[in-house]
Amino acid sequence: MSRLTITLSDERHRALKEAAAHRGRSIGEIIEASLDFYGIKPRTSAADLVARARAQSGLDEQSAMDLAVEETRAERQR
Repeated sequence: MSRLTITLSDERHRALKEAAAHRGRSIGEIIEASLDFYGIKPRTSAADLVARARAQSGLDEQSAMDLAVEETRAERQR
């Protein structure tokens, strides 16, 4: 597991420590949950999400790509 050093104001650090203690979680767990909330996930998670969506849609890869291109073009014309 990687380590990261960040600089926070004393107020923010204290608030983070209090939030972690209040929730019974570590600061690292609070930060991980926050990153998940903002959609920051490993590339494998994104690939898994796309694979599940494709499987549920019933579309083959080419049909899915055609639909994505069509929807992107329509959105750009708005």
